[in-house]
Amino acid sequence: MEHATRASGQRERGPDPLGTPARRAAIRLLDAVLRRGEPLESALAAATRALPGGPDRGLAHAIAAETLRRLPDLDALIDSATPRPLPDDAKARFALRIALVQVLALGTPPHAAIATVLPLVDGGPRKLVHGVFGTLMRGEVTLDEIPTLPAATALRWQASWGDQMVEDAARAFSAPPPLDLGLSDWDQTDRLLGETGGDSLAPGHVRVSDHGPVTDMPGFKDGDWWVQDVAASIPARLIGRDAGHVLDLCAAPGGKTMQLAAMGAKVTAVDASESRLKRLRDNLKRTALEATVIRADVLEWQPEAPADAVLIDAPCSATGIYRRHPDVLYRVRPSIIAEMADQQARILARAADWVKPGGTLVYATCSLEPQEGEHQAEAFLIERRDFRIVPPAAGVLPDGITASTRGWVRTLPGMLADRGGCDGFFIVAMRREG
Repeated sequence: MEHATRASGQRERGPDPLGTPARRAAIRLLDAVLRRGEPLESALAAATRALPGGPDRGLAHAIAAETLRRLPDLDALIDSATPRPLPDDAKARFALRIALVQVLALGTPPHAAIATVLPLVDGGPRKLVHGVFGTLMRGEVTLDEIPTLPAATALRWQASWGDQMVEDAARAFSAPPPLDLGLSDWDQTDRLLGETGGDSLAPGHVRVSDHGPVTDMPGFKDGDWWVQDVAASIPARLIGRDAGHVLDLCAAPGGKTMQLAAMGAKVTAVDASESRLKRLRDNLKRTALEATVIRADVLEWQPEAPADAVLIDAPCSATGIYRRHPDVLYRVRPSIIAEMADQQARILARAADWVKPGGTLVYATCSLEPQEGEHQAEAFLIERRDFRIVPPAAGVLPDGITASTRGWVRTLPGMLADRGGCDGFFIVAMRREG
């Protein structure tokens, strides 16, 4: 064995340093997102299967997510210390990315960061990784406070919204967002504010900046709340309290279903994903809220009768939740946006007939792309002359969020910046004429 090792030009190495498996899983996660286009959350189970416990899985996720948040800046540092750029998918580049992000963003000591990364390039460019990392550490490099957005995303958003939005989006990307809670009993807002030390932007909402694991927080086990960004609470707020029978389409994992039920509606929640519906059912049970849950594709399903209101939380590119899911900025391309917009148009056209005359249709997407918001609403209103926009009534929207002159709601980066920001959403409420 010793002869074979020497003959191959390699020296024997001891066991990997403690923490190396979590770094190996982080590279698997990055590969899944950047090379295969998978969502970070979807790739998590497979990438971390070999890890022994939750803390290691959490560390792998944190390293991968922060690497994606800082990717252009990390790559610029790496390129500044190599004679020629490494290929984007090179093992050395991946290893350097996670070593640097640990030191520069996550507070890991340099010796620990490089020691747990070098085993990942055994049989490869180990000397290169060690040399580039050492050069950068000796140069005392830092990351700018405000991350650089991926170039393709910045150009697309600049064309749609202008320079200020791009600047606001980068600033909003600089840190993970606060945690927003939707409450199962709005009368308990003051109590939960006291227990969590949070802030409130609207009835039935609490915002928490400093917190531990969600499941350990006050009120979780008692079903007092669920996690829901304040912008995501707007669609149900536009429908209002005691709305009668509401169809919540594409409903899972159920934040809007629970919100509508808490507001007194009789809710039928429809979604095609059984795994996501399981989360919805679990959340309904935990919060003691009631809804009828149906597994079905809304492009094939048909309700027995029209409803008083229909809420379409349409499948979309999800670029509006990039602060929480930085992988979307690397997975979403114009072709995906166009594909999702086409699906949204088909769902809107089909579901419009499920609204009673005089009833309300709410269309929403967590997207920052006009094709999945403003353009969609304009095209629908041209096609369906029996619908008109209903602007939000006074006091309905959360503090600091306003409707446009057209009557719809568009949340953008920079909105509520002094209170923790909000996700990017488009929401429009339309009434069907009798």
